[in-house]
Amino acid sequence: MIEVTSAVIDAEKQKRALCNAGAGGYCSFEGWVRNENDGRLVNRLEYEAYEPLVIAEGKKVLAEALQRFPYLEARCVHRTGLLEIGDLAVWVGVASAHRDEAFKACRYIIDELKMRLPIWKKEHYADGDSGWVNCERCAAHDQR
Repeated sequence: MIEVTSAVIDAEKQKRALCNAGAGGYCSFEGWVRNENDGRLVNRLEYEAYEPLVIAEGKKVLAEALQRFPYLEARCVHRTGLLEIGDLAVWVGVASAHRDEAFKACRYIIDELKMRLPIWKKEHYADGDSGWVNCERCAAHDQR
């Protein structure tokens, strides 16, 4: 299950949804909004997403993880909109028969989602400036 939401992510509710009698291992990842990036003070973040593609590509990522690391249940939720320092921006959870698959699947899922999903992050800085994260490097890379 993959979801995009503007609502606060309830990590405990997400974890409970993974309950499976066959699970002996569980692993989760939480991405929080921090107050600094690349030496600049950050006041808040803003996320935008192209939800139809996020869901479609996210399902592919979960299916790939299942083939590589047979898990029992996996979920991912990513927030959109304005987020404050300390807010939960992304949550991934995996339940599996054994801990090794849970660890590896969780790591694979978050790494692939961050690389492949059309979710954009804008940082709002303490000095009043703001900017989309990594967009300049992407544009520079395309010009090579």
